[in-house]
Amino acid sequence: MATLRLDIWLWAARFYKTRSLAKQAIVTGKVDVGGQRAKSSRAVRVGDVLAITRGDDTYEIEVRGLSDQRGPAPAAQALYVESEASRARREAALAQRRAERAGYQAPQSRPDKRARRLIRALGDIDAM
Repeated sequence: MATLRLDIWLWAARFYKTRSLAKQAIVTGKVDVGGQRAKSSRAVRVGDVLAITRGDDTYEIEVRGLSDQRGPAPAAQALYVESEASRARREAALAQRRAERAGYQAPQSRPDKRARRLIRALGDIDAM
């Protein structure tokens, strides 16, 4: 097998849980092959460079193997290698997101009736 459909490869490499989610990500422009927007039927070859955006994270990977079957995670991770620059950017972004929410403390329980009224009242003040 010299080539494989992009959506099948993304599914087999465990970037997306289903092929339809992989196809939707490709259609919406979250996957680039060699710096160009791709179609889900695009053929992936060993050595291709992919840029995959999932949520806030962007992975820049190189295809190292092809598989049309979804296997265990170690087998899926053997299909690609992520660049060091990509890994460093993702870790820096993760550290920044953790620092941004470090001061936030989630409430221990749901607000009671009085607290809900106060929240609504404060919301009305902000709207003005």
